[in-house]
Amino acid sequence: MGAKEGFIQFKRETPVSRDPKERISDYREIYEPFSGEKLNNQAARCMDCGVPFCHNGCPLGNVIPEFNEAVYNQEWGQAISILRSTNNFPEFTGRICPAPCEASCVLGINKDPVAIELIEKNIAEKAYELGLIHANPPAKRTGKKVAVVGSGPAGLAAADQLNQAGHEVTLFEKDAKVGGLLRYGIPDFKLEKWVIDRRVKLMEDEGVIFATNTEIGKTTTAEEVLKSFDAVVLSTGAQQPRALNIKGDKLKGVHFAMEFLGKQNQVIGSEISENPISAKGKHVIVIGGGDTGSDCIGTSNRHGAASITQLELLPKPPKQRNVLNPWPEWPMTLKTSSSHEEGAERMFSILTKEFTGNEAGEVTGLTLVDIEWKEKGGRMTFEEIAGTERTVPCDLAFIAIGYMGPAQNGLLQAFGAETMENSLPKSKNYQSTNPKVFLAGDMRRGQSLVVWAISEGRETAVKVDEYLMGSSSLPQKDESFFQVEEHIAG
Repeated sequence: MGAKEGFIQFKRETPVSRDPKERISDYREIYEPFSGEKLNNQAARCMDCGVPFCHNGCPLGNVIPEFNEAVYNQEWGQAISILRSTNNFPEFTGRICPAPCEASCVLGINKDPVAIELIEKNIAEKAYELGLIHANPPAKRTGKKVAVVGSGPAGLAAADQLNQAGHEVTLFEKDAKVGGLLRYGIPDFKLEKWVIDRRVKLMEDEGVIFATNTEIGKTTTAEEVLKSFDAVVLSTGAQQPRALNIKGDKLKGVHFAMEFLGKQNQVIGSEISENPISAKGKHVIVIGGGDTGSDCIGTSNRHGAASITQLELLPKPPKQRNVLNPWPEWPMTLKTSSSHEEGAERMFSILTKEFTGNEAGEVTGLTLVDIEWKEKGGRMTFEEIAGTERTVPCDLAFIAIGYMGPAQNGLLQAFGAETMENSLPKSKNYQSTNPKVFLAGDMRRGQSLVVWAISEGRETAVKVDEYLMGSSSLPQKDESFFQVEEHIAG
């Protein structure tokens, strides 16, 4: 424990963001630098609890009190060593993780929790600055070859771990650049892509082979991959968006969120010259109250939208925990993102009924109605409120209500991986029904967080290593945690 009374002496403090009016003119990261002294004070707030619930809150099992103490003592080598022992990419999670560890912080019972995500990001960046993160190829090679299909956070983590185990790893990516959702889903104002490029270069220097513009079923076949490699990891994410299925949802101007966000990231990355979906001067409706919907708001503001309205089916959450949502559960409270600060109207308890359009087949409006949530028979249901139905202007709509599972493109079937009724693949210990094929990330467990994807990639790597070598020296979660996650994933 660095400072015995740090949690009393210092208040939680996080970086100041740039003025919303200024930052909507660019796609750069929104936060100002955070001074070393302030970071030291934030690390000092950690109480080094006898039972650190933050460990359990973190899907990776990060050893948080220990790296906080190392930061407090400015022992950066020790800090990055502790952090890297459980997390392959702290520079990613330190920027975009919703920080379930902070929701479980014991200090959060009656005070603001420790700023763990901020500390994690700064450990990574300080380690790069000091040259503590550098290429470290494995000393020996096993002669085994592993293919990883999909270069999102799960695929990258699996590839990184398997390469360190000494296997020859080739990572296949259908797009022009590596990163998956990190690159083509998350806006640059949350994660600038040089952060990904820096890590990919490091992995290349360590021996990972990246095969971009390579799509299984088009550029090559599953049969060829199975024949050329000793094991295969599928980690292509949950790419099947959940449809709204209301009248008019096929009108021009109604899009799934990732159609918009992905193209914008391609513009910023100089892959295409302009986004074919423009929000400039339009009345934008975002359907869905999660992070993806928020990203659509931030990007639409940067396009110069005339107005932005975000609709949420659920009621407005409370500003603070209530008695039915105690610590250390995830707080079901109102979240205001940086994109909301930049301008948008938020509406809760709203049911969308129908898109309306003109003779050219373009969307012009959205019919909606207020709803009231009630408990019936132990379940929450809603009823429409009479007299509240109306049609609001809508020139452009983004559907951001989640994902159903893996893309229905025949990839799983081509690799001999059977699926369940919910379209997720059958798996046991991350292994599919084809013993040679393993599964990781959202493709296996369904839509989840980047931090869970990294965890999945790490655990899958252990099982692949055991399959190839009979045992594995790669680090893994304790067995009880592992069994719980297998049960959850079905």
